[in-house]
Amino acid sequence: MKDRFYQYIHDLQDTITSTLEEIDGKAKFQEDLWKRPEGGGGRTRVIENGDVFEKGGVNISGVHGALPKAMQSYFNVGDVDFFACGLSLVLHPKNPMVPTVHANWRYFEMYDKTGTVVDSWFGGGQDLTPYYLFNQDAKHFHEVCKASCDAHNPDFYTTYKKKCDEYFYNSHREEGRGVGGLFFDYCKATDTMSMQDWYNFVTEVGDSFLDAYVPIAKKRKELPYTKEQRDWQEIRRGRYVEFNLVHDKGTLFGLKTNGRIESILMSLPPHVQWQYDHHPEKGSKEAQLLEVLKNPVDWVPN
Repeated sequence: MKDRFYQYIHDLQDTITSTLEEIDGKAKFQEDLWKRPEGGGGRTRVIENGDVFEKGGVNISGVHGALPKAMQSYFNVGDVDFFACGLSLVLHPKNPMVPTVHANWRYFEMYDKTGTVVDSWFGGGQDLTPYYLFNQDAKHFHEVCKASCDAHNPDFYTTYKKKCDEYFYNSHREEGRGVGGLFFDYCKATDTMSMQDWYNFVTEVGDSFLDAYVPIAKKRKELPYTKEQRDWQEIRRGRYVEFNLVHDKGTLFGLKTNGRIESILMSLPPHVQWQYDHHPEKGSKEAQLLEVLKNPVDWVPN
């Protein structure tokens, strides 16, 4: 399973980066191969200063070895070995009318000292973070997410949308990071879902990413914007940074397993503002976005 999934994300990275380069039309992804001293490594691809994407990363990794003490406590396990692989991407467009997007699909195994697998699971998801809200864009993104889920279980979309709304939430701000999408974790074999079934589901979600995001980026990338709208984008990017550094479990896992810092923190945007006690004008487009972020919206009612 781990070999199949690693090959899957290897191929998916190629598909996604080539498509994004075509959309940008200027910038190309720079590739960086790296090795982890304790075992494994990855292939980082970063795009910067493009016509569409100001900064973005589409990274894959496969790491293994002894599970660090900090993570043993987190998973409530003893002295075990692990293997983890995944694809993680974040795209920060230049135009504030184009939303930031994040996605991640991953697989994890733990072994006892004889090499026997004692636990394994899939996780992942994809979510959208607009700076100016176009309802039809949020609806489109969620429709694609729902279609991927419905092909496997009619309850998946409702369940994993709710988990996404709960997870990507800046509790210290009492607002969502964006308009959500899907978030699933610890997807283990059950009486009704084998690991092969989970593989089929997670890869279908992964395959849907470009369908979910590319039409939005193409539709909005040429829209005009003002300096004030760019300032708002940078202020909201600050909230994105806050979430990733305060709440995100993936960032925490990477830092505690001696992950590659440049790859872990590639999710951070290049230009950000933190204005003191900033509040948008009442009734403005900016204020309307904040109202939506306070309470999750059912973009695609069942």
